[in-house]
Amino acid sequence: MSTPGAGVGTGEGTETGARALRRVLLVAVTSSCLVIIDSTAVSLALPAIQREFGGGLLLQQWVVDGYLLTLGSLLLAAGALADRYGTERVLAAGALAFTVMSVACGLAPNGWFLVAARVLQGASGAVITPSALALITAAAGGSMRLRLIARWTAWTAAASVAAPFIGGALVTLGSWRFVFLINLIPAAILARPLLRLGREADRPSRPHGPFDLVSAGLSVAALGGLVLGLIWQAGLGWAHPVVWGSLVVGVSAGSAYMVRQRHSDEPQLPLGLFRERAFAAGNAATLWAYGALGLGAFLVGLYLQQRMGLTALAAGIGMLPATLPMLFLSATVARLSALSGPRLPMAVGPAIAAAGFVWLALAAPPLTYWRDVFGPMLLLGLGLAVMVAPLTSTVLGAVPRGSEGVGSAVNNAVARIASLVAIAASGAIVGGVLDDAGFRRGASATAILLVAAAVTSAIWIPTVRPASPRTGRRQRMARRGTGQDPGPAP
Repeated sequence: MSTPGAGVGTGEGTETGARALRRVLLVAVTSSCLVIIDSTAVSLALPAIQREFGGGLLLQQWVVDGYLLTLGSLLLAAGALADRYGTERVLAAGALAFTVMSVACGLAPNGWFLVAARVLQGASGAVITPSALALITAAAGGSMRLRLIARWTAWTAAASVAAPFIGGALVTLGSWRFVFLINLIPAAILARPLLRLGREADRPSRPHGPFDLVSAGLSVAALGGLVLGLIWQAGLGWAHPVVWGSLVVGVSAGSAYMVRQRHSDEPQLPLGLFRERAFAAGNAATLWAYGALGLGAFLVGLYLQQRMGLTALAAGIGMLPATLPMLFLSATVARLSALSGPRLPMAVGPAIAAAGFVWLALAAPPLTYWRDVFGPMLLLGLGLAVMVAPLTSTVLGAVPRGSEGVGSAVNNAVARIASLVAIAASGAIVGGVLDDAGFRRGASATAILLVAAAVTSAIWIPTVRPASPRTGRRQRMARRGTGQDPGPAP
């Protein structure tokens, strides 16, 4: 793996290191935005796609589900590829393939060609997703890494906010095809800095044996079986053979994968990672927190439209307070958590978000937006702003050099599976109907999951004692003398 931020021990080298870190951040943000746009905006294009191609609900489902299936299934295998062949090279290949598949989607002559292109686009997205954060992890450490992750969080949060509006505008004013073709813009921005990072990258030092195709196949079967079962459960129910058969395949393949990693001399997923307290605790907190986010966002979005009568666009605007604080507060939180250590923000953040859903659960119907929803959404956004950057930095900071890709892939897989499980269980939680009583139960369940994330972090996340300012200055001077300090933040 390369270390793009390394200087040469002079002022010029320090400046070069700062420019390199800016390039790393640009690449990580832009490549993530490629995936974010098509993960959030395509749903707004489904009615227009159905009007042009027909195919009914089945086609609409597979335009979304085909993408989610391969995106979720290939994460671990893609992370292993990044660790083996170099994050920059794998990320470049994924971005190129994603761009090509975006063009294929935008020019699709019929519905099932579009589905096939979406499946391949999801596979490319799986390559990008763990590599973007792994690039930051490999480039910087300590408080610098936290600051870069905070900026990545802020910009990707902004992209998540903007994507539905961009998608809606493109469909309304132009064509659904522009939802895919717009990816040419971030791809063009990404091309030059990513190619330069690839040229600067050192060849990875591990491993030297043949790529473990069996482990890769088992990880794809494990994640794919779980994701497919959870996707189809919503329409077919838990008792359907496709659902429980897929889940059985996923669990069986996952068990076989773990056994193989335990006995392999060069495992794709070093199980010793889970003996690292920060890695295990961070992923446990991710499980609870992202399960809550998946369930909460799903239920609030439906309630605003089905019970409060808002349009889809108005509901999206109504949920903006849950995302905007990350754009404005992530950098500040990163500076504070660098001083306090990760435990405090990772415990306080989910607790703030839980208070928002307690508010929703206790609100007396009929709910009104400004009295009953705006405040909880703002608390959710504040909680996310406090929690997300320290959580990501803690998990990836516990990953040893050379395993950044698979470490990021594990955390992404945990987040996606948690969200899918929570959404799949939403029907049972609310009682089958999203009325006021059902929404209250759903809000209560979301609050409980967030409290679990807060308690897990408070008890289990290690507290890293920050260095004093004097010590920090001495360390920076020493690193500059050896050409290791990257200089000021980009």
